Amino acid sequence: MQVKKRMAKKLVTISPSTSILKALQLMHRHSIRHLPVLEGGNFLGLVTQGDLKQASILSMVDKVSIDDVMIKKPVTISPEANIEEAAKLIFSHHIGGLPVLKGRKLVGMITAVDILRAFIQLMGILKSGSRIDVILGEKADAFGKVIGIFKKHRVEIISVGISSHRERRQRIYYFRIGKRPLGPLIQSLRAKGYKVLSVMEG
Repeated sequence: MQVKKRMAKKLVTISPSTSILKALQLMHRHSIRHLPVLEGGNFLGLVTQGDLKQASILSMVDKVSIDDVMIKKPVTISPEANIEEAAKLIFSHHIGGLPVLKGRKLVGMITAVDILRAFIQLMGILKSGSRIDVILGEKADAFGKVIGIFKKHRVEIISVGISSHRERRQRIYYFRIGKRPLGPLIQSLRAKGYKVLSVMEG
């Protein structure tokens, strides 16, 4: 999934001459935490709510300009980049959002909330269902055979997640499935030698 499909395109922006108070008011009015700074259509930098709040408590706040507090070389991303790359950047830099630039032109913003929303929808977390955590073993065809068991029981697979079990050094598969009685499915999985670690019924 590309960033351009999840980024906000209709942005609230400010100029370097905007007052600190005005910028804070814009953030409050639009319920946002980041404001791109533009001048003549050119992207100059980014101000965050935290930066502005710190500046606002200065005794000479009227002497402080947006140019003084903005991040002039923020971490940015391309609209063609994968959303996973955006998530890694936000996590590794401990930031809340990324300006999206096409060349030097600002085309959007993507925030941690946008990325979380995308992953929630991708994983079907808000959809009513259940989750079964299974260790498939080392055989290369195990995944296909397990999918066959799900199909035999007419189970809707909403999403599949994978992680590595540190102690056993085996992959755990997290199957999120449509809501239904799970007893017969679990019995079939175990009968074929697959270890069902846990079950969460929605």
